[in-house]
Amino acid sequence: MEHSSESIQGLYEDAVSLLKELIATPSYSRQEDKTAVIIRTFLHNKGIAAKQYLNNVWAINKYFDPLKPTVILNSHHDTVKPNPKYTRSPFVPDIEEGKLYGLGSNDAGGCLVSLIATFVHFYDNAALPFNVVLAATAEEEITGKDGIEALLKHYEFLASLHHPDFKGQQDRFTAIVGEPTKMELAIAEKGLMVLDAKAQGRAGHAARNEGENALYIALKDIQWFETFKYPKDSKWLGEVHQTVTVIETENKAHNVVPAECSFVVDIRLPDCYTHEEVLAIIRENIKSDFKERSIRLRSTRIEEEHPLVQAGIKLGAKPYGSPTCSDKALMPFPALKCGPGDSARSHTADEFIFVEEIRKGIERYIQMLESTKFN
Repeated sequence: MEHSSESIQGLYEDAVSLLKELIATPSYSRQEDKTAVIIRTFLHNKGIAAKQYLNNVWAINKYFDPLKPTVILNSHHDTVKPNPKYTRSPFVPDIEEGKLYGLGSNDAGGCLVSLIATFVHFYDNAALPFNVVLAATAEEEITGKDGIEALLKHYEFLASLHHPDFKGQQDRFTAIVGEPTKMELAIAEKGLMVLDAKAQGRAGHAARNEGENALYIALKDIQWFETFKYPKDSKWLGEVHQTVTVIETENKAHNVVPAECSFVVDIRLPDCYTHEEVLAIIRENIKSDFKERSIRLRSTRIEEEHPLVQAGIKLGAKPYGSPTCSDKALMPFPALKCGPGDSARSHTADEFIFVEEIRKGIERYIQMLESTKFN
């Protein structure tokens, strides 16, 4: 379906104006209350009754029909704290040479306002063959439990969708997760698991060759994490990637053999392994004790044959596997990560998004949804 340049221009201008207001309002994770009000007010001024749970804002299309498939348009309105190397104010949304600068402009403000514009576009279409639900959520940057995870369990949100939960409803729900992908299709995403490990030895005097050095035990385990190759890999996400990121002992004396040595392991899992499978392999191979901080962030994949993905491919976008996590990991239904902007700019000093990327993002989201033939 062709859209007039005037209609897209209006959506684009509103989106840029909204993004400027969001940038000018600090919204660090767990402190998104003010940007939640801004988003609700914007929707209210469009005649859309948005609701809020915690700092999550959500709305459903005017003619919601529980018999139709539903697409959840999700992105987050929290940000990290400014990179210390900023040379300009992170909260001043200046546009220079086509770039809109400001904290959260690229991650994920451009995606968020483009999805909001898409939701506004479809909101009052009575003939729409699917439902659209907007979810502007919190705490994505810290993977907090009061973000998308809480909203997807909230009784009022579920009641508005006419479903008590999402069990067995994978064919009825799909999500577009707005993260900067240059509008390419991140169909798969690595999971994340962080381990806190501790090697146990025995203290002793360094001069008398006493004790059992926990640091040496830890080093052998660390070498295993560095060199071990898991037998399976993924078409989209490659192999398991393990990185030891922290190592320390409580001992500060040069002449004492440390009795304990702690280290932290960052593990990125492809879709060919579950967290439990990887944990079992680790237990068989290292001497250190360890405990996983969380197993919430699972690897996910939406099939390449999914109608939404196929619509994107036909529009010229390419599917790929993403090494980074997003709220996609917390969704119990197929989700496609896709949005304007470039992930290489995320969390950088003097973060920006090209305003033309926002315009193209709105156009592509609308085209993709209109081209999707849901079952």
